[in-house]
Amino acid sequence: MHLTAWATLAILAVYFWTAFMAGRARNTYQVSAPSMEGPAPFLAAQRVQANTLEQLPLALAPLWLCAMFLGDPWAAAGGAVWCVGRVLYALGYYEAPPKREAGFMIGLLASLFLIGGTVWGLVLR
Repeated sequence: MHLTAWATLAILAVYFWTAFMAGRARNTYQVSAPSMEGPAPFLAAQRVQANTLEQLPLALAPLWLCAMFLGDPWAAAGGAVWCVGRVLYALGYYEAPPKREAGFMIGLLASLFLIGGTVWGLVLR
């Protein structure tokens, strides 16, 4: 399951990137911790990071279950699509919040694919 391991590292890299961007926004806009109030670009960076964290269980657990029950390549492909969706989500949100929707849908569909792949793999067994 080496492809799934690489996909896991990519998913974690996306999360760390969003955390870095939130920290950078905190520094740029001089918003001291633990405050969550600040200008719109700071709030967008914080929301991207928090939403990505909220989505991690919907990606990581099904990723490994799909790898176990459907196959490594299928799971890794779903994980890669999830990463693309989350990056598009973040870049869209940073530019203008309504532009996040396509990336969000891509990430959500990738998670649903991984869940569906797990179910399909279990049914086949």
